Order: sequence, then C-alpha cells, then structure tokens
Amino acid sequence: MADPATVRTDARRHHDPRVRGFASDNYAGTHPEILAAIALANGGHQIAYGEDEYTGHLQRVMHSHFGPTAEAFPVFNGTGANVVSLQAMTDRWGAVICAESAHINVDEGGAPERVGGLKLLTVPTPDGKLTPELIDRQAYGWDDEHRAMPQVVSITQNTELGTVYTPDEIRAICDHAHGHGMKVHLDGARIANAAASLDVPMRTFTNTVGVDVLSFGGTKNGAIFGEAVVVLNPDAVRAMKHLRKLSMQLASKMRFVSVQLEALLAGDLWLRNARHANAMAQRLAGGVRAVDGVEILHPVQANAVFARLPHEVSERLQKRFRFYFWDEAAGDVRWMCSFDTTEDDVDAFVLALKDEMTK
Repeated sequence: MADPATVRTDARRHHDPRVRGFASDNYAGTHPEILAAIALANGGHQIAYGEDEYTGHLQRVMHSHFGPTAEAFPVFNGTGANVVSLQAMTDRWGAVICAESAHINVDEGGAPERVGGLKLLTVPTPDGKLTPELIDRQAYGWDDEHRAMPQVVSITQNTELGTVYTPDEIRAICDHAHGHGMKVHLDGARIANAAASLDVPMRTFTNTVGVDVLSFGGTKNGAIFGEAVVVLNPDAVRAMKHLRKLSMQLASKMRFVSVQLEALLAGDLWLRNARHANAMAQRLAGGVRAVDGVEILHPVQANAVFARLPHEVSERLQKRFRFYFWDEAAGDVRWMCSFDTTEDDVDAFVLALKDEMTK
C-alpha cells in the first residue's frame, strides 16, 4: 500500500490535450461554452431533483424547439434515456420494433431487455433505416398471447450507420406505426448532426411528422454528460417521472445536467458543433476517396465515415490514430468526427492512411 504521505492529492492533467482520434465523438472533451455554463450554475443552493431554476428554464428552451407540449426529463446517459422512454411507452407484455443495427439492440448491453423488461423485434436493413415495409416484417400478432405485442417502433436519427432519414421518411413511418396502434420513439443521440445535415429545425422530423417520444442527445455534441427524454406526445407515456427514478436516472443536482442542455439549445451551439463535425466527416470522406484500395460503405450524411480496407492496414493505422473496427471479419471500420476535430487532424489522418496503404 502506498504511503499516504507520498500520494499526490492535487488535480493534474493526465493526457496530452493535443491528441485527437477518430474512434468516437464520446472521446471529445466538453465545449468551453458548456464548461462556462456549468460554472455559471454553480454556487449557492438550488432545489434538488429537478425543481431548480435551470431545469425550469430548460423546459421553455425545449418548447422553442419542439413546441409547447414538449416536456423534458433530463437523465444521465443515452441508454438511460432510451430505456426510460421505451418503458414509459409499453406494457409489460409489449415489444419494440427496431433495426437490427439499432443502438438499443447492439450497444446497450441488453439494458432495454434486461432492465426495461422489453422484447426487441429486430429487422435487418441495408442502411440502418426502417421503412413501413420493413416494419411489417415484425408488425403482426397483436392478439397472439404467445408473441410479445408490438407497441413501439424505435428509429435512430441519424442512424448507427451514419445515414439520415428525411422528414418524409419519418412521417411515413409514424403514419404507418400509428395506423397499427403503435407509437414511435426516436433515439436522437446525434439528432443535432441530422438536423445540420438536412438543414432543417429538429421539429421538422420529430413532433411535426408524428414522433411521440425523443431521446435527446447532448454528450456526443459537446456536453460532459446528460441527455433528456423529451415527451412530444403526452398521451404516449405513463408515469415518466416515476420510471426515471426507478431506473436510477434522476439526478439530485439536476441543474448541472439541465444547464448543459440549455447552453447547447438556447442559442446555436448545438448547430455549430454539429455542422462542424459533419463538415470534418465530409473532408475526411473526400480525402479517403482518393486512396486506392479504400471503399466507403455508406453515404456520408452526418459525422461518421464507414470504410473497408485491408485488415492489416487498419491495425497499423490504429497505432497512430484511435478508431474501431465495425466488422473486423470484413475489414470494415468506423471513423467518427467531433465538434473539436480540426482540418489538420483530418489531413494528418488521410496522410497516415495513404502511408500505411503503400507498405
């Protein structure tokens, strides 16, 4: 055991802040304007568990984006937002239709099923996007007691493959789901990137076209932590505040979650960050397309580039820049850009890729 007298207790930097990679927008730090907002909210006492002034003002900010009936329930993280949303939208015997590649199916450790008690009915998609026709592969058996009842369709905007639904595509999904008596949930972990890509307000592809509940993402767009369940249709949920507490997503010092979302949404920070990340992905895609032997797999519509290249090249390149394999057997990789990705970062990465491809 270390001698207490020799253990340092003062805070110090443990990383090189000049180092950035392309592994995830979760790797990025926090935008300085959000850090300043947190400092502004600090000091003095505010009522706990969401009765503070910052959470109250966040509601008014959300109204400006999603209309006067929208109600935001800040939570700690995206998985929590999705699980709480889907629990509130389903019965105990209910099921959720989603793309096979959906985050709730692939990347949440089984939380929707093990914690939320939900059945996920998945559908393979070529580009991460559901359609009414694909939904119908699982939308049946409502009176069959031997089958979990489809009650919700969950889509992701933008998708896990970096593709973006148009407002008309989401409207068609909502109309189709509602026609079957189902509700629609939108996982908006990167909703700002989708809005920037489409160049439309977020309401254009959410409440305006029939989405019932939204998981609003802040972390991937410059926050430290914190997302929100945004109820767009009050009739689509039950006991939301009780489920948030039951799911361990109720922050006592909620002002520090709410003020981050307020800093993003009260002005245009959310859009500036997203536009920049998207632009860096376009720059990266443009550079990569010029490299022989590298194939871009999906349309680059947000802040992600999916590519296929020789496995050994990726392994060598990973020693110079952090990124992940998407399908290691096929040689598929994912490169993510963030609000703090620079043109120099992208250009250095493309040069390194070209170098490794020639070895």
